[in-house]
Amino acid sequence: MVLEGDTMDVLRQKRMVLTFYLFLILFIPIMARLVDIQLAHGSEYAHRALEQRSMKVVLEDIPRGDILDRNLKSLTGTGMPQKVVVFPSLLEDPQKSAETLADILGHNTEELIKHFSKGSGILPYPLRMEQVRQIKEAKQRGVMVLPVQQRYYNQPLATHVVGHLGSISSQQLMEKLSEDSGKTYQLNDMIGAMGLEKYYEQQLKATQSERLVRAFADAAGSFLEGMGIKLQTNRTDPGRQHVVTTIDRQVQQKVEQIMDEQVQRGAVVVMDVHTGDIVAMASRPNFHPEEVSEVLQTDSSYTFIDHGTSLYQPGSIFKVIVAAAALEEGLVNYNTTFICEGANDPLIRCWNHIGHGSISFSEAFAQSCNPVFAELGLKLGAEKLIDYARRFGMDNQEVIGYPVPIDNRQDLNSIGQGYNLVNSSIGQGPVMSTPVQITTMMNTIINDGIYIPPRLVRELRKTDGTIINRFIPGSSHKVISKETAHQVSELLTLVVQDGVGKKAKVTSYGSAGKTGSAEVAGQEKVNAWFSGYAPTQNPRYVVTVLVEQGISGGETAAPVFEKIMEQILPPNSVD
Repeated sequence: MVLEGDTMDVLRQKRMVLTFYLFLILFIPIMARLVDIQLAHGSEYAHRALEQRSMKVVLEDIPRGDILDRNLKSLTGTGMPQKVVVFPSLLEDPQKSAETLADILGHNTEELIKHFSKGSGILPYPLRMEQVRQIKEAKQRGVMVLPVQQRYYNQPLATHVVGHLGSISSQQLMEKLSEDSGKTYQLNDMIGAMGLEKYYEQQLKATQSERLVRAFADAAGSFLEGMGIKLQTNRTDPGRQHVVTTIDRQVQQKVEQIMDEQVQRGAVVVMDVHTGDIVAMASRPNFHPEEVSEVLQTDSSYTFIDHGTSLYQPGSIFKVIVAAAALEEGLVNYNTTFICEGANDPLIRCWNHIGHGSISFSEAFAQSCNPVFAELGLKLGAEKLIDYARRFGMDNQEVIGYPVPIDNRQDLNSIGQGYNLVNSSIGQGPVMSTPVQITTMMNTIINDGIYIPPRLVRELRKTDGTIINRFIPGSSHKVISKETAHQVSELLTLVVQDGVGKKAKVTSYGSAGKTGSAEVAGQEKVNAWFSGYAPTQNPRYVVTVLVEQGISGGETAAPVFEKIMEQILPPNSVD
C-alpha cells in the first residue's frame, strides 16, 4: 500500500529532475556561446577592448604588403625615416609644446596647433639629426620621435613593373573591392593603379597595421600613467601578403643606372638562361610613385607605359626566326650563296646601298642583309614562317605571375596577307613583338631549341614567411632541333665577332646576339635593338635592349648591351 505522502515525494522528485534537465537544455547554448567567445573569438574581443581603451598612431604611411625581389629585398623603396609623433590629449601645455616644436622645426606655432587639433598623428615634416636630438632633449609628454615605415621613401626600382597607387574613385569601386577581397575598404584608402600594385591589390591590402604606438586611456579619455606608451613593431597582419618577384635587386639597379646614362626612351629585359626568370626589367622614361600627379601635369601618359611588355616591330632580330626555320627545313647551310644588289635589289633594298654582291648565308646573317632574308621568307612561305614564329612564342604575351593585358594588335596571321611576306621576313610590316618575347626567343636558341616560358613572380607569402601561392615555371616545349639551335648560336657569335654587332662584344666573357633597326613611320631615326647573351660558353644571361629614336641596333643598342653585361656578370662566369 503506497502512502499519499510517498506519492507526492516521487512526483516532487520527478519535477525536480525535469526542471534540472530543462535548465541544462537552456544552459547548453549559453555555455556554447561562452566557449565560442573565449576560444574562437577571444582574441578578436580582446583586440576590440584594447582599441576602445587606447589611442594609437599607425607607424606605416600605407599599411600594405611589400613587393620584393628574389632575395626578399624591397623594390618599392621602403624606408624608415624619423618622424614626430604627437598625442595632443597627453600634452601638459599644448600651446607651449607647439611653440617649442615650431622653434625646432622652423614652422609657425599656428601651423602646429592645427595639426594638434586633428588628434593623435604624425607630423608631416622631414627631420635632420640635430632636430631629432633637440626634440628628444625637450622631453615633452605626448611628443616623441619614431621611425615610420614609408612605402616610397627611396627611389623604387622597376617602377613600371611595381606600379603606383591611386585613390579610390567612387563608392561603387570601394564596394566592389570590399566584396571581391573580403577586406574592408574606405574612400580615403590608396589602392593599386598600375603594375603589380594593381594586379595584386586584393593580396597586398592590409587588414591591420604591423607597426604602431599606443597610449592607454580610461573611460573618460584620460591618460593612464601606469600603462604608459607602448611601441609595437613586431605585429603580424594575417591579411596582407607580399609579392616575391624573380627580379634581382642588384642586377636591376645596375641596369637602371646604365639606362639613366644612355637610354632616354626604351626598355631593357634581363633573363636567367636556365629558368626563364626575368631578373631585371626597366623602362624609360621613368617616374617616382610619389610624384605621379606632377608627372601627369607636365608629361603624357607615355611615361607610365611598361615598354618591356609593349609591342614594337622587331626589325632584323626577327631574322633569327627566319634563319632557324630555313636551317631546320634544310633550305640553306652556312655556305649557301645569295646575291645582294643593295638599294637596287628587286625584292627589298638593303641597308648597304651598294650591295653585298655575292654573299654566303652565314655572312648574310652576320651583316644582316635584307634581300637574303626576304628571299628566304618567300622560300619558306607564309604558313611555315607563321608556324615557326608561333613556336618561338611570338604570339604569346603571357608572363607567369605578371598578368599584363594582352595587346590584340599582335596577329601573326597578317604575315600571310597580300604583300606582307617580304617585309615580315625582315621584322617589319605587320610583325610586332615585345622585348620580353624577343628575350624568350633568344633564350630558346641557347637552350638547345627548347622554349622556356618567361616568369616574373615567384610566390605570394605572409610576413611570417608562410607561402600562400607559388607560381611554378611553365611547361617548356621543343621548337627546333638541338643541331639547328647550335647552328644559329654560331651565327649569333659571328654577328658580334665580324658583323654589325661588334659593339656588343663583351671582351671578358665573349658574347653573341643580333641587332635590329626597325623603321618608324614618319621618323628619320629607328627603334634600335640588340638581343644577345653572355658568356658564349655556359651562358648566364640573355639581355634585350630597345632604344627608341636610335641610329641603328649596332650603333645605339649594342653598346648598352655590352655595358650591362660587363656590370652584371660575376668574375667566375668564365670557366
